[in-house]
Amino acid sequence: FLSKCTSPPVALLSELVQSGSVSVFMGASGGLHSHTLLLDEEKGRLLLGARDHVYLLDPDNLSRAPRKIVWPASLDRVKMCKLAGKNVNLECANFVRVLHNYNHTHVYACGTGAFHPTCAFIELTGHRESGVFQLLPSSFESGRLKCPFDPRQPFTSVLTDQYLYAGTASDFLGKDTTFTRSLGPPPDQNYIRTEISEDYWINEASFISAHPMSDTHNPDDDKIYFFFREVSREGKDKSILSRVARVCKNDVGGLRSLTNKWTTFLKARLVCSIPGPDGVDTHFDELQDIFMLPTRDDKNPVVYGVFTTSSSIFRGSAVCVYSMADIRAVFNGPYAHKEGPDHRWVEYEGRIPYPRPGTVNTYSLKVSHLVQILPGGGGGGVACPRYFLFKMHFPATLQRDTRGRRSPQLPSQLSI
Repeated sequence: FLSKCTSPPVALLSELVQSGSVSVFMGASGGLHSHTLLLDEEKGRLLLGARDHVYLLDPDNLSRAPRKIVWPASLDRVKMCKLAGKNVNLECANFVRVLHNYNHTHVYACGTGAFHPTCAFIELTGHRESGVFQLLPSSFESGRLKCPFDPRQPFTSVLTDQYLYAGTASDFLGKDTTFTRSLGPPPDQNYIRTEISEDYWINEASFISAHPMSDTHNPDDDKIYFFFREVSREGKDKSILSRVARVCKNDVGGLRSLTNKWTTFLKARLVCSIPGPDGVDTHFDELQDIFMLPTRDDKNPVVYGVFTTSSSIFRGSAVCVYSMADIRAVFNGPYAHKEGPDHRWVEYEGRIPYPRPGTVNTYSLKVSHLVQILPGGGGGGVACPRYFLFKMHFPATLQRDTRGRRSPQLPSQLSI
């Protein structure tokens, strides 16, 4: 039983252990503080990234003594972290937050490094108990734009085709949030990221997940879809909105002001609310998790989103179910643009330029200024759920206001 909970319900945990349904792994004496898992069922191994350690476990027998790599932050970094006022036990250590298979023999790993992110390769070959399992010091490199500084900050990453895509904060304070691409086979190793100064690209985001996706049978159309929630200033007040965004995998950046910047970045609002007219004001705005359920069509998985609400009127949680085809249709439909920083997002009604914003081909790389008509893209798109399940908690002071109102109707059966 590998849990991020610091204090799981004792009665429940003991019952699960007695029934043989779970195995308990406690880790080092100072606490596990696990942050990431990498399961390789084919090779029968489970990697666990934790505080100052990477553990290699047997997924079929977690009670077996694990192998481990000790990977602490340097003493100088720990000292600087303490001087910055950070917590010695919960922040000033190397919390391993990135573990991805890079190839058949190496795993790419990153840790927070006491608020100084660091990445390296782990060599992992041969049998789990006697094979090579070691950190390669010669491969140490900066983890900035790949791994968060703060071990508790929401973050996501995915590694595909030897490229690492990450949604993270790029600074010590965690204010500049960005979606980046790094690594890659030589000679294509260059960073691409969202614009640092334009808050209408991504603003104070909490990243949830990222997924490679084939949109068509043409590999040039392959995308990375990623989900996050962010602070929106489109209205008079700040609000939290959930988003789905995408970039093209073959995007190499643009020219001039778009050098090393995405030219295909598009985003749309991910709406989760009670269906029908009674649900207009019941938006569950804060996305917490995403699960992709594969179908027979690998291009169209079913997307399950777990949401909560920050409303002062009611509190609750919900699961909304989306069709990937519907999300894709939003990105291929009408889009919004801004005339300038002091203008509002409005639907673009002019002639759609070629190449269409959000697409890449050889021509678009030569005249990338055409794509700048939508810097940050898709602000007007809305992706709505097909199915909805919810649980509400009304504050006691509001009970009298809600009595006698018709309860929202839920679908009696979910059929996918």
